[in-house]
Amino acid sequence: MIWYVNGSFAGHGNGSKAQPFRTISEAAKAACPGDEVIVAPGIYREWVNPLRGGTEDARIVYRSEAPLAAVITGAEEVKNWTKYEGQTWVAKISNGLFGGDNPYTDLVKGDWYRPVMKAHRGEVYLNGKSLYETETLDGVTNPVKNMRSWDPEGTLLTWYTEQDGEGYTLIYANFAGKDPNQENVEINVRRNCFYPDRTGLGYITLSGFTVRQAATNWAPPTAYQEGMVGPHWSKGWIIEDCEISHSKCSGISLGKYLQPNNENKWTTKYFKDGTQNERDAICQAQYEGWTKERIGSHIVRRCNIHDCGQTGIVGHLGGVFSVIEDNDIHHINNKQNLAGAEIGGIKMHAAIDVVIRRNHIHHCSRGLWLDWQAQGTRVSQNLFHDNEPPRGTELMSAMAVGEDLFVEVSHGPTLIDNNLFLSTISARLCTQGLAFVHNLIAGAFVGVGMGTDNSGQTLHSRRYTPYHIPHRTEVAGFMTIQHGDARFYNNIFVQKPLREDAKAKLGEGPRPVTEAYFTCGTKPYDGYPTEEWYAAQFSYESSQDRMMKDIYYMHLPVYSGGNVYFNGAKPYDGEVNYREVETPVRLDLKETDGSVRLDTDLFDLLPEFDTPFVYTDMLGIAFEPEQKFEAADCSPILFDTDFLGCHRGSRALSGPFARKDEAGEILA
Repeated sequence: MIWYVNGSFAGHGNGSKAQPFRTISEAAKAACPGDEVIVAPGIYREWVNPLRGGTEDARIVYRSEAPLAAVITGAEEVKNWTKYEGQTWVAKISNGLFGGDNPYTDLVKGDWYRPVMKAHRGEVYLNGKSLYETETLDGVTNPVKNMRSWDPEGTLLTWYTEQDGEGYTLIYANFAGKDPNQENVEINVRRNCFYPDRTGLGYITLSGFTVRQAATNWAPPTAYQEGMVGPHWSKGWIIEDCEISHSKCSGISLGKYLQPNNENKWTTKYFKDGTQNERDAICQAQYEGWTKERIGSHIVRRCNIHDCGQTGIVGHLGGVFSVIEDNDIHHINNKQNLAGAEIGGIKMHAAIDVVIRRNHIHHCSRGLWLDWQAQGTRVSQNLFHDNEPPRGTELMSAMAVGEDLFVEVSHGPTLIDNNLFLSTISARLCTQGLAFVHNLIAGAFVGVGMGTDNSGQTLHSRRYTPYHIPHRTEVAGFMTIQHGDARFYNNIFVQKPLREDAKAKLGEGPRPVTEAYFTCGTKPYDGYPTEEWYAAQFSYESSQDRMMKDIYYMHLPVYSGGNVYFNGAKPYDGEVNYREVETPVRLDLKETDGSVRLDTDLFDLLPEFDTPFVYTDMLGIAFEPEQKFEAADCSPILFDTDFLGCHRGSRALSGPFARKDEAGEILA
């Protein structure tokens, strides 16, 4: 059955085409498996809370009649502004508007949140652009430019909130000389926009909507992870062709359900470290039904996701076996009013068998962060760039420098192939079980051999993280990170000039770093064992060493071949079958009219030599889970397709592109 919604219909409709419902929520109460909801253009100020899910063979589909013309928003317009003083205005809002969940009395909070200020879940928007909250009224009447923000000029548009003690929220705002009653001024009111309040409502499609402005809370892995949009612990959702923007914290959540006994326990109970709480959450989820048959397998595709405070997409446990493809994810956490260890264009824990491909991820404070259990994860054919603060931004810490990719305390196998990594820091690799194949890498690898303990000052504080039965959620074991177990085949490394401000900030801290830390290439893996040397430590002759146990905790081997190094990029000291090119190469990314073009003379300078044709068996197995670098269905992968989807032919040239002649044909 098809249900129709049109917010402009005059009267009480019945959902027919002639008499449509006026709200999407009415249709959401009526829709059953196999039904479709068609929504006419308009602004729908509501929280759509689906009553039912579909089935694998009979989805419930919510579709915007015209692409992006149906707008679901968690905000309300405010037109009762009065002058306070100077350029400051004040609005008086009845607390009844918020229905018992007032985002102007509730602060953003949760595990791993590191507040730089007291930030409320609420927000104020001027013509679609969010203003900056201040902690004092003086910050509105006398705003000061904040150089931590990626938009310092924008920080002069500020707001402040307080309660009048009589059931009203007061919002003071500086609109830089504009009359708010003549402009489009909105405030966050609702916590979610399209999100069921119950778990287990699977097989829903959300297609073609604009979704914006929700008062979401911080979404760490050890808490209920909410988003402006999301499946809330279910299976088989499709979120496609949508524009998702201006969530206070996370745009789309593929994340964790509520465990009342383990809800932000680190920041409320204190005694257990957050890492231990996370291990507890994973095990609890397993015995409460976290399985491949019940959870995950979502698709997020062709969405424009931007201007969210914490993440564009977040997930822990609930995003397993999902596909995230062909999205434009950008301008995440640019305001820098939220800080903590859960921020990125995409931030996923337990991305088991998740495929992240053909996305454009840029201008985020961190591009893609795969934290714990990136087992069977494949990152392929993505374009990463400008995932770093603009020059002149005040950098608060080494982590504020940002990077395209962060893989943390995972045992793998994590497959990273045919990507373009063009930011100052290409990857932070505090992990093992990696394979980099056919990438173009223009930034440094940082964090190699570091960042895998819990920062104990005098006592050992290793992080023991889980690994799983291959292609399943069931936990197979726990182990700390030994580092290494990394493969680098047929990549191109191009050393770009390193920003001095980034280098200075990265060099801070108690542990000194060497020049290799800032060098593009595999150089940070100097001193890691070869496969042959490592295997020899476990021979009969070394049985006494085995009794000493140290060999079970030393670095794991590194494997390589077919890599090319430009502009001073450097290989590690055990590298084999590689080329260093002295002639400088040009690498210039140009953005015009919404399109991105890489201007380079790389192909003119790329040497041809015997590079390996890479396939699953050649990559071996990730050490701890003993799992191959293979597809989720256990089928082998042959890397015969490039960044653009073109066939490589019979020659496997280094880098993410198959060389073509003037006619556009693949050159063998």
